[in-house]
Amino acid sequence: MQKHRTISGRILYTSRKPERYGEERGREEFTWTHHSDGKRTLRARCEIDEPAPTVHRDVTYSLDENDRPMDCFVRLVIGDEFMGAGLFIINKDTVECESYGPSIGRVSQTMPIDAPFDGFGTHPIVADAYITRKMDRSKGPHKRKFPCFLPSPDHRGATPPLIARTAINLAYVGEETVTVAAGTFDCHVFEFSDEDASMVSIGGEAHPAYRMWVTADDDAIFVQGGVGGYMQTWYELVELKR
Repeated sequence: MQKHRTISGRILYTSRKPERYGEERGREEFTWTHHSDGKRTLRARCEIDEPAPTVHRDVTYSLDENDRPMDCFVRLVIGDEFMGAGLFIINKDTVECESYGPSIGRVSQTMPIDAPFDGFGTHPIVADAYITRKMDRSKGPHKRKFPCFLPSPDHRGATPPLIARTAINLAYVGEETVTVAAGTFDCHVFEFSDEDASMVSIGGEAHPAYRMWVTADDDAIFVQGGVGGYMQTWYELVELKR
């Protein structure tokens, strides 16, 4: 008998732009594997159809029993052409990267970990939700800086995989029960914001506020959420099996 536990699901991406309101603009399929020793691995396949160029991302990301990142593999296809693939290894004192792609060739990087950090921002929506476990909800609603490493500082992750840092803001807003296509869930509500423009898109835009509802249990599964500003997007959990 297998000792691990598996969670799988699907998230639908839709537009909130007036001219495309409610139209499908992408999708995400994910699987979490929870091992008996406390370690966890996420496998996510993400597709963004709009705006062009399209994005197709494959991510495999593992954390240890203390929710500290261990390693992450990212492969990107942009506009249906290969952009790059990279393996990130998070050690005690450094982050290492081995990456390659048509525009960067073969790259080896090592960046020191010289300050505390909260996680590795991998870009799948389901991973955005899981990283909120690092917030201390016992303090009640509050906001703080949320330092992370990233494989791309672009809002869609649409640049070749290379080590980047950010310190976006994350707020714990409160609790709410919501119903989506996948069911009804008791949730914690969070909001990412970037008043300091620590993450800037290829077009130079700061990341708009990003509110999300996350299951109020240890699995921390994304339920629903949306981004305003120039992005105008909505995300909803439409299938869940656990």
